[in-house]
Amino acid sequence: MNFLSKIWHSINGFLSGIWKAATEADWWAIIAAAADIIIVACVVYWLMMLAKRTRAWQIIWGLVIFFLITYLTEALELHTINYLLRILIPLGPVAIVILFFPELRSALENMGRMANIGNKFPLMPKEEVTYIIDAVAKAAASMSRKKTGALIVIERETVLDDIAATGTKLECLVSDDILGTIFYNGTPLHDGAVIIRGKRIYAAGCTLPLTVSTEFGTVIHTRHKAAIGMAEVSDAVVIVVSEETGTVSIAHEGKLYRDYDERDLTARLRELLVRDEGSGNLLSRFTGMFGGKR
Repeated sequence: MNFLSKIWHSINGFLSGIWKAATEADWWAIIAAAADIIIVACVVYWLMMLAKRTRAWQIIWGLVIFFLITYLTEALELHTINYLLRILIPLGPVAIVILFFPELRSALENMGRMANIGNKFPLMPKEEVTYIIDAVAKAAASMSRKKTGALIVIERETVLDDIAATGTKLECLVSDDILGTIFYNGTPLHDGAVIIRGKRIYAAGCTLPLTVSTEFGTVIHTRHKAAIGMAEVSDAVVIVVSEETGTVSIAHEGKLYRDYDERDLTARLRELLVRDEGSGNLLSRFTGMFGGKR
């Protein structure tokens, strides 16, 4: 009963404090407080969406359980256990930075994109973008029929020089024939990824980071995990062709979309790469950070 009374006293005091503040504050203070709460809620929701279905999600629940146990041991007067738990709390900020480093990096990159004015594809003539999309779709469809594995990364705002450094620089114009030759089984560069920058194949034979998400498990193979991993750490659009089934998929914003034929792949790439006028403005980038339409 002592434990329940402490909880009730805490809740009652919290609600009383809110009611007192609301009755004594002026309207401007109330509006400011409401805006403050909404902004914090949006930020928390955004962070939860970033962490969901990744290792960070399990870590968050672990932290929740840790602080719950700390509170319960204090309420139940388990002094020794509570003391041992509390001496770990000062290490929390350093541990959080270490544990959440990939997610924090991704969040900062997403915020940084808000200040980036346009990407390489909107700066190119629409005809050139259409030609590149058609060449990639045609090459992917051809490799799909032959069950030739492929991994094609189309660079957007996030510069991929560090990824390109793991492969071989080519600097040649994009074409379906060149893509087919690069990924032909037996060629030196067929196992890595191709990076397309603008209208050129910038590098080939590149190594991509694998996803750390637990959502997919053993359902997908290494090539698809690399595609998702690349889409998690950048805003690149990644086309992957399965060597086992010939299935064509797209990885974008940390998600994998499967089973595209040439026509559907062309249409989807146009949606992602050919933006309408005004779609790159600051407002659209900000709303996109909170789970806009894919």
